[in-house]
Amino acid sequence: MDMTRPGTDIDLRPHFAALLEQHRGIVLKVARGYCRHPEDRLDLVQEISVQAWAAFEDFDPARARFSTWLYRLALNVAISQWRRQQHRQRHHAPLDDALPAVTTNERAPPEQRHALHQLEVAIHALPPLDRALLLLHLDDHDHRQIAEVLGISVANVSTRLHRLRQQLRTRLNPTD
Repeated sequence: MDMTRPGTDIDLRPHFAALLEQHRGIVLKVARGYCRHPEDRLDLVQEISVQAWAAFEDFDPARARFSTWLYRLALNVAISQWRRQQHRQRHHAPLDDALPAVTTNERAPPEQRHALHQLEVAIHALPPLDRALLLLHLDDHDHRQIAEVLGISVANVSTRLHRLRQQLRTRLNPTD
């Protein structure tokens, strides 16, 4: 792979590395949202990084911010990996699917740690698009930004988020 910007002698590696480091939280959040086990998260982070580098040559800052571009790429890689994993699980013996304990502040009250664990379980049970939508929402992106990253309309974002909130409220508070 050519490491320079087309038509120039500019080495893209340092620029890419700086942007990826600046926005690594995006990659980590997506990996956490799609992988239950730390080893799987590391694999997904690596795969997202490799795919981002492979596509970086085509990144156009005039068309999208780097964070939007990276979110879209990371979600696409995560969803593709999730689908491959679902396919393998259907065709092979099931693996242990128990969720590890959520890494939280150990000084937090047990109720708060339990609630966070329940939320993580509920998020992992969502279909890929809904999971991506919720992760972007929890990361304080507005509806327009979410629509841009996911390639859906702003109205669809609003409707889906409303339904997701209701679904999670019912799942997390069944007595309400």
